Amino acid sequence: MNRHLLLFTTLFCLAISGTKAQQSTSDARKLLYYERYDGANQELQSLVKADPNNSEAWWLLTESYLNRHQPAPVTIPAAIAEQPLALCAQGFILLYNHKKDSAAIFFNKALTATKQKDPVILLAVAHAHNASDSGDAHYAIDLLTKAIKRDKHNPELYVEMGDSYRKLEDGGSAFKAYHDALTEDAKYAKAMYKSGKIFVTQNNSEQYLKYFSDAVTADTSYAPAWYELYYHWYFRDVNKAMDDLRHYIACDDPGIRNDYLVTDMLYSSAKYSDAVQKAQQLVANHAGATEPRLYKLIAYSYKELHDSTKALDYMTQYFQKQNDTSFVEKDFETMGDIYASLNHLDSATKYYARAGDLQKDTLQRYAFAKKLADLYKKQKDYANQAAWLGKYYDGNTKATNLDLFNWGLAHYMAKNYPMADSIFGMYETKYPDQDFGYYWRARADVAIDTAMTTGMAIPQYMKLIDICTKDTTNKTNRKHLIESYGYIAAYRANAQKDYAGAIEYFGKLLALDPGNTDAERYITILKKNLERSRTGSSSTPHSAAGGGVSAR
Repeated sequence: MNRHLLLFTTLFCLAISGTKAQQSTSDARKLLYYERYDGANQELQSLVKADPNNSEAWWLLTESYLNRHQPAPVTIPAAIAEQPLALCAQGFILLYNHKKDSAAIFFNKALTATKQKDPVILLAVAHAHNASDSGDAHYAIDLLTKAIKRDKHNPELYVEMGDSYRKLEDGGSAFKAYHDALTEDAKYAKAMYKSGKIFVTQNNSEQYLKYFSDAVTADTSYAPAWYELYYHWYFRDVNKAMDDLRHYIACDDPGIRNDYLVTDMLYSSAKYSDAVQKAQQLVANHAGATEPRLYKLIAYSYKELHDSTKALDYMTQYFQKQNDTSFVEKDFETMGDIYASLNHLDSATKYYARAGDLQKDTLQRYAFAKKLADLYKKQKDYANQAAWLGKYYDGNTKATNLDLFNWGLAHYMAKNYPMADSIFGMYETKYPDQDFGYYWRARADVAIDTAMTTGMAIPQYMKLIDICTKDTTNKTNRKHLIESYGYIAAYRANAQKDYAGAIEYFGKLLALDPGNTDAERYITILKKNLERSRTGSSSTPHSAAGGGVSAR
């Protein structure tokens, strides 16, 4: 009787112990369903420590690592290494690490041991194939088809089938599989969430918002759907995003990652002082474990608060702590903005140039070129201004006539007169009814032909006259006409010895500017020269060097 009582007591204790273990596994499965991998990992670590021979716990522990793309430091005890789920765990690790042939050995052992009739093992092998880059989704579908025949009402099987089709980029079949899961369980939030993810890839916000909203309505604890809602509204409505983020954090495992999300949300909500405070708190509390991007966020916040000195300090720390391969063009652009606001123009141009090199978007590259051109103009470095204006203008469909003009003017200011002549020649061609191209090309040609021997500026001045004489009441037109008449008159007098022609153009100048004493004086000189030439006088006429005619 005592032996029977002892046996009953022992069996009862084992049953209670087994129930507790099973309950712990159930809790871990629930955490994995909600993608709370940290919580599931802690639960499973405790379980395998208490019961090293629980093969289901080892399988789930492997899942908890590999589903979040982390190495799986799992060593299956020898005592259970040949159990089906333990074999699946070992095969999953091998397949995830692209050792497909080796993984197949373990999977085949597990499937053979269960005669391919156990839905749990069929699902485990299918999941391993779906979750691994080197997995075979077609094979997973075959296994899941067998599993569903034996467990028709398990929504998890249909969701895994949908994942197989998504891996094959067959959105229609995936969508049907997820809806088959909902047929079995109308409140299965995971199936709604997965349906929404299909529409994310199609950029169909109306549909994916519907399914994510349905998921959190069916199960307010389903964190993955809350995260997707937060991410959608992050770019559109910061208040809605913050509300969804609060729901997500309430459902998710606690951790520094979520603290980062809150800090980032404060910045995006333009609560810059709060963002700085929260980020500095994280830096102080986590020391070496802090991600470098926190320093960047603090820098960005100080930049928005117009504290460039502190912004530069934190941005410098960010550059010191971040890996070189992780920098993006925005980092260099921000550094350029900060240096520019501090009037450190040399440093600003350096960082803007690096940002432009990383930028793949053509319009943004043009924007950087324009920024650099403006900075070089402030430094009166006209040669570099011209170089960057050229990069801004070349091929830019958004560039205007003003951009072309500024490009030519920068070359003129840099005393690169041949390039100025070329750019203003382009201006003439594109805008033949405007006087700017003719005027500035003429000035560039005057600077090239300093001895006034070739007369290369004359055609430009003549075209300028044609345009400006249409409205001599315009002050700018009058200025340009006076200069044109003066230059042509000087060229005719000094280079061509055409004194009558020179007198004619000085006369036109005087008609616009009656009190111009220089023009009157030159006409007097030219008339004497003209008279001498007509009388055949042998005396030398006045030259440009000896009281002759000037273009000014």
